Amino acid sequence: MAVSAMHDAMQCLYCQFPEALRAGLLISAVCSLLGVFVILKRAVFIGITLSEVAACGVAASFLLGIPPFAGSLILVLGAVSLLAMPSENQRIPRDTLMGILFIAASALTILLVSKSGPGLMEINAVLYGDLILASKKELLILFFVLTPALLLFLLFVRPTLYTFMDREGSKVLGIKTWIWESLYFLMLGIVISAASQIAGALLIFCYLVVCPATALILSKRIKTVMLISPLFGMTSTFFGMVVSFNYDFPTNQTICIICCILFAVGAACRRAVSLLMRRTVFPEHSVQLSEQNATCRRRAGPLRGRWRS
Repeated sequence: MAVSAMHDAMQCLYCQFPEALRAGLLISAVCSLLGVFVILKRAVFIGITLSEVAACGVAASFLLGIPPFAGSLILVLGAVSLLAMPSENQRIPRDTLMGILFIAASALTILLVSKSGPGLMEINAVLYGDLILASKKELLILFFVLTPALLLFLLFVRPTLYTFMDREGSKVLGIKTWIWESLYFLMLGIVISAASQIAGALLIFCYLVVCPATALILSKRIKTVMLISPLFGMTSTFFGMVVSFNYDFPTNQTICIICCILFAVGAACRRAVSLLMRRTVFPEHSVQLSEQNATCRRRAGPLRGRWRS
């Protein structure tokens, strides 16, 4: 019964909301792939910072009467230009600058939306998005923005990987690290600007962090991680939309929960496999460790009794 109900929900979802399903799969694939390098760069906070700046741009577009993509793109590119500046000789670290941008963008978003006329529903739409309401026009914008950004990223993935994995070694090899960092952050900003109105800050941040983290737990090979991270994002998006459609849950938040569940399952599986490999490859060593632990507990027993007394 449950399987048939889920199958019917899948058919209804594809028939009634095809644009939402395609937009969600496209956003999840591209953001989950770009998020691998966000984690490798150890700049996780940049994802939520740019997402909040993009939401601020959408809110400003409501007030100014311009297209939401244009408003978010202008502000995101301005934030990217600040964050892409070399930070070695700066008194304020890049993380601190991202925190300042995040706070300013979050507060300014609320202020702009409160003065633009719409009420609480529009504030929720700006901050959290609603993937199920994606239109054909928004899908076309996503396709013509995210597809070239994805192809450009795949074309220059090797120097970008060298730059993010070993910055000093890349400089020795003659790689212009600041160029590839700036190009990556530019592509990331454009992708977030295009997806922010539909996906919202929370879901974009989830794609940039949770899905790549799940892939990095399960594999150490960068090619494998870059392959399975988009798969996790697309799987979470599909089943999240089906569950939200079937049980009348908020779509974006349901997808985030499923991403986190997959991360927890992946971490548990990784831990179980690691323990099993230790006992299989080093059985004598495991027995010795258990005997040593038992001996230590026997010796520490009288000492614990004295301490308690």
